[in-house]
Amino acid sequence: MKFKLLLALLFMGSAAASAEQVVVQTHSISMVLNVEKGAQPQYVYFGSRLNAADLKNLSVPSGGRMAAYPAYGMNCPAEAALAMRHSDGNMSTVLVATGVSYKQDGNATITIIHLKDPVYNIKVNMYYRAYNDVDMIEAWTDVKNEEKGTVTLTEFESAMLPIRRGDVWISHLYGSWANESQVSEEPLAPGEMVISNKDGVRNSHTSHGEVMFSLDGKARENEGNVIGAAICYSGNYELKTVTDDTDYHYFFAGINPDNSEYHLAKGETFTTPVLALTFSKEGLSGASRNFHKWGREYKLMHGNKVRDILLNSWEGVYFDINQKGMDQMMADIASMGGELFVMDDGWFGDKYPRKTDNSSLGDWVVDKNKLPDGIDGLLRDAKKHGVKFGLWIEPEMANTVSELYEKHPDWIIKAPNRDAVLGRGGTQVVLDLANPKVQNFVFSIVDNLMKKYPALAYIKWDANMPIMNHGSQYLPMNNQSHLYIEYHRGFENVCKRIRAKYPDLVIQACASGGGRANWGVLPWFDEFWTSDDTDALQRVYMQWGTSYFFPAIAMACHISAAPNHQTQRVIPLKYRIDVAMSGRLGMEIQPKNMTEEEKALCRQAIKEYKEIRPIVQLGNIYRLQSPFEKKGVASLMYVDDAKQKAVFYWWKTETFINQHLPLIKMAGLDANKMYKVHELNRIDNKPLDCEGKSYSGEYLMSHGLEMPYNHSVDWGKQTAWSSRVLELSAE
Repeated sequence: MKFKLLLALLFMGSAAASAEQVVVQTHSISMVLNVEKGAQPQYVYFGSRLNAADLKNLSVPSGGRMAAYPAYGMNCPAEAALAMRHSDGNMSTVLVATGVSYKQDGNATITIIHLKDPVYNIKVNMYYRAYNDVDMIEAWTDVKNEEKGTVTLTEFESAMLPIRRGDVWISHLYGSWANESQVSEEPLAPGEMVISNKDGVRNSHTSHGEVMFSLDGKARENEGNVIGAAICYSGNYELKTVTDDTDYHYFFAGINPDNSEYHLAKGETFTTPVLALTFSKEGLSGASRNFHKWGREYKLMHGNKVRDILLNSWEGVYFDINQKGMDQMMADIASMGGELFVMDDGWFGDKYPRKTDNSSLGDWVVDKNKLPDGIDGLLRDAKKHGVKFGLWIEPEMANTVSELYEKHPDWIIKAPNRDAVLGRGGTQVVLDLANPKVQNFVFSIVDNLMKKYPALAYIKWDANMPIMNHGSQYLPMNNQSHLYIEYHRGFENVCKRIRAKYPDLVIQACASGGGRANWGVLPWFDEFWTSDDTDALQRVYMQWGTSYFFPAIAMACHISAAPNHQTQRVIPLKYRIDVAMSGRLGMEIQPKNMTEEEKALCRQAIKEYKEIRPIVQLGNIYRLQSPFEKKGVASLMYVDDAKQKAVFYWWKTETFINQHLPLIKMAGLDANKMYKVHELNRIDNKPLDCEGKSYSGEYLMSHGLEMPYNHSVDWGKQTAWSSRVLELSAE
């Protein structure tokens, strides 16, 4: 069909003559619903922005269920977005429209579709926020109970989107600790496709709350129609795609209702998290660019301010913190051109000094045996070396071996009448953020540090344990099912308080590595630790998947030691640098164990990264060759908005004799401009053939540049590894 190549969803049928056409649109996207008073709002269209003529001729489709927010009870076999048990026990709900209203919110327009149950005093509002300057529509819902008694919510999705069946594929991320953000691509088949999280604290280790739907076959990076969706929530989520006997897939997204029924009191309003929706005609990378622009502009803390280059102490010394050692590491990162030093775990504890991972969490006082001059001494040394200083905390957690636990055993999450399940080190427990006293305590950790040490520039906020045993010592027994939801309401409350008082503080979200890479967390954080695995080869894969939804500025990517501490793989420093330079560059290493030649290479890389940092961290991503396709090479690039500068990355991922790697065509350039090529981090005895030469954007995008499979270095320095970073500058 003519429209099939253009539309994300093609709806056909006849609309009620009395229905109001509601158009929600950005610069390049339109979402259309028909809203008739006394009836359920109907989805009509979601895809490329429509002109007035096409809008006039649109009608509600046939062949599927187009109810925009279906409720449970009057069509029980169909999947519902909202289900509840009314105060009298009735399990059925009907939602009909009562009107539509609009309001401006900065650079966005919010459309509100008002619904109510004709029999029960339940009111529902469906919200759609459309931005003027980025191609993203945010959808969420609130439910208000105006019945005489408590209503129990058992299903509470943020939104539902019907997707026309065809050759539709879903791309999503999965993995585990130290293997986050692996990419899975599969066609949508009949039945249910469910992606969910039940960790309770972190939500992006084993799965991610983001998906992309390729509407015209297996996903391609820079062409094809793609819908992208991300649930913006820090807690347990559920994404579900239902394919039944109709012509549509039905995509639902929201808080995971498993063991989380919510008792909505009289007069109370329950608000679901935002579901962010985008559409692109430029493939997966096009959808990614939409997420990155929206995220930098409206979600990520300090999203348009380039990040400092840092050295983190963890893999360098682990718990072996001392004043002299920290001073040495600060001197080393300063000498290489770094801008920030972060002291990781092991700096705190009085009665129970933090020497391993089995004690002291909750006791956020300096261990004076390790640091006799305290944080003041470290800040003094940082100033001496001309770098900023930051430190690690894990404020949501405690150890049973701690002064905090001795004083407040009632503050931990624990199943009633049962012993607590213990985590890391055999002693770790999770503090109950449903409890306002715990919220005040967690806020005070940051507040006390900042009041005492206002020069602190950076905090690494970790979270190394899930909720293992269901139970709150604060919540009443009849509301124990609120635990997961109330924990994250408390977490959000603490984060808002911290940001209101300390808006300029840089905070990293670490959660056993990449456990908090989610847009529901990032409004209060500047970046996330992509993974505890710093192996450069595995990072090629993990950073590739992460880039589907998150920009380079948010991805902490560090140069680490060889052999790697997680995989024991030996990877040359050049390759480790080239991989780390494709995100927010940092170091995770003990510099005193590096040779002078290695330090010189890092010094040069840091200098060159500062030149390309705005392009990488604020530019537009074009993924070119996926490592998951097993072609022996991975490649991507970033291009600035003006298409004046670009950075091209090429990493060989395997080595065989007589191997044949694909020639990589570039993307995102101006076909009519000439681009001069300069290789960064060069180790070769002779420059590339393309060095210093200029090529048209047309040539680079239609043909590409040949990359040697090996480095031209002295015999004793040859390895199986090869990588290239090219800077392109328009003339």
